[in-house]
Amino acid sequence: MSVSGLHVPASIDDAPAASQIPLQGVLKQLGSVPNLFRMIANSPAALNGYLEMSQSLGKGVLPASVREAIALLVAQLNECDYCLSAHAFLAANLVKVEDSEITANRKGLSRDRQTQAILQFTGEVVSQRGKVSDDSLARIREAGLNDAEIVEVVQHVALNIFTNYLNNAGRAEVDFPLVHPV
Repeated sequence: MSVSGLHVPASIDDAPAASQIPLQGVLKQLGSVPNLFRMIANSPAALNGYLEMSQSLGKGVLPASVREAIALLVAQLNECDYCLSAHAFLAANLVKVEDSEITANRKGLSRDRQTQAILQFTGEVVSQRGKVSDDSLARIREAGLNDAEIVEVVQHVALNIFTNYLNNAGRAEVDFPLVHPV
């Protein structure tokens, strides 16, 4: 299904047998199975790991709007058309984030002071490969985040880097309204 890059099974039935039940769960939850999930399904272990981490983080302390803001900024920084398109769509349509905030989040900005601090920290985690300064940790704590929330921010960054890098390497066709990095 992909012109170049990694194989994207055409359907759930074309995916490896061990990936079919998890993909059925994606279908039930989203109403479709985006190309990203079918591409990850090439490795049942990677698919299950990704889904389990996503589901666990979805039950964490960060609200959906903040999770999407992190995803948007990380996709922007990693120049991932697929993830930027998917998260712009999810933020607007499922989380109901305003277009102006989506645009701001892509630039590492937010009207909300705490989200702004999280995005600044997110940008530093990405650019410094996790080696943030003591000042950076102090700033995010001053914004009201505790260590559990900081851990979740870093885990969201890592999860999004996985999908960004996989989509950039695998070249899955974007099956959301296309958004390009700026």
